[in-house]
Amino acid sequence: MKNVISKDGTRIAYNKIGAGPPLILVDGAMCYSSSGPMDPLASQLSRWFTVYTYDRRGRGESGDTQPYAIEREIEDIKAIIEKTGSSVFMYGISSGAVLALKTAGALGHNIQKLALYEPPFTFGDDARKESEAYTNSLNELLSADRRGDAVELFMKKVGVPSEAIAGMRQSPMWSASEALAPTLAYDNAIMGDSSVPIADAESVKIPTLVLDGGNSPAFMHEAADTLTKALPLGSRSTLEGQTHDVDPEVLAPSLKSFYIGD
Repeated sequence: MKNVISKDGTRIAYNKIGAGPPLILVDGAMCYSSSGPMDPLASQLSRWFTVYTYDRRGRGESGDTQPYAIEREIEDIKAIIEKTGSSVFMYGISSGAVLALKTAGALGHNIQKLALYEPPFTFGDDARKESEAYTNSLNELLSADRRGDAVELFMKKVGVPSEAIAGMRQSPMWSASEALAPTLAYDNAIMGDSSVPIADAESVKIPTLVLDGGNSPAFMHEAADTLTKALPLGSRSTLEGQTHDVDPEVLAPSLKSFYIGD
């Protein structure tokens, strides 16, 4: 991987593949460039774009200068944009979509178009209470350096069955998950109380496509609808038959059509 140095001196590792206009992909929780959905998606998109995948701070080969702040993650993306030498397209998934949204609001003209897949916003008082309880539990576990339990807490939150988690904890790969545990607090900070950040959305003045999967839970559709309405230049697309684990072969043509046309 190549490296850029962010504003606070943190080394951010990235990969570059393909040819064409630059496109930056932003991962969600527990993912980085070589572990998650972005490498397969980058491979598909490289037919039309120069695709940049990167390890968000605290993950993979990137550094993790403390203290953490969302602004530092935005600066990380800005450093990659500067490396491209031009304005870029951007795509984010899940909590990475929320980071991409906040980045677009902060960096303005540096981003031409933005696409977001299933930012996991929730609604109602019960959801806010659940978010607060998760935040408190996560912080307690990380403060006690109970990384495995923090990862388990997150997995249960996103719906992974307990028996599946028990199997994962016996896997040789579990240590890699534990290494990422501190970054769960970063994604949690990005999500805030998990409600749609209307002010952030209203500050994004570029064309923005909000996508969801046709087989995803109802709250994902509601989140996509609410966010699209708050965006000054928002549009919506549902990928039929897809879930949060979206097929890159289905997603890539939709992104290509949005960014540069058919």
